[in-house]
Amino acid sequence: MKKLLIAAALTFTAPAHALTIQVCTGEFALCAASPTTPVPGKTITVNGKVFPLGVAVCPVLRGPALADMDLMDSSCAPPGPTEVWSLFQARDSFPQAPTWANTPAAFRKFTTTAAPGGGMSNMFSFPCKLRSKKVNGTKLADCYGPMNESPTGVAVPAGTEVMTQSPAGAADPVGGPTP
Repeated sequence: MKKLLIAAALTFTAPAHALTIQVCTGEFALCAASPTTPVPGKTITVNGKVFPLGVAVCPVLRGPALADMDLMDSSCAPPGPTEVWSLFQARDSFPQAPTWANTPAAFRKFTTTAAPGGGMSNMFSFPCKLRSKKVNGTKLADCYGPMNESPTGVAVPAGTEVMTQSPAGAADPVGGPTP
């Protein structure tokens, strides 16, 4: 079950067991190359652990995508009437900031730091609010998720090697620790 509290903090509760990955088909946000901005004074609780809340602007795409059913109440249905889930789909290219033009996808590794912008974020299977205006023909969504939390639900300390598709220099990019 998930609980979202929009006041001073967001609470997101999911079962503590392993990820349950499924393919969902339809509209979704792809945050793989997005930087993240911390939301001052806001937190999100995932499986009883509190993390700083971040927001990433992500392109909205269609098609089959991987989803974590534990975080989505076991449903691919959109979280709300003007919302989509942030899911993952392997693509050769997709719209990316700042122009939102279709850009080749490129994985890179980096090591997190404690400096502002030197962390990472996890937006996988978290809710996103659709924006009303397209940019460069691309539909966008504001996705909210934990900063310095891995897709497996553990904290990501400074000094961790992370994989992302965001360009070098992107602040707190969406990604995940390397195995």
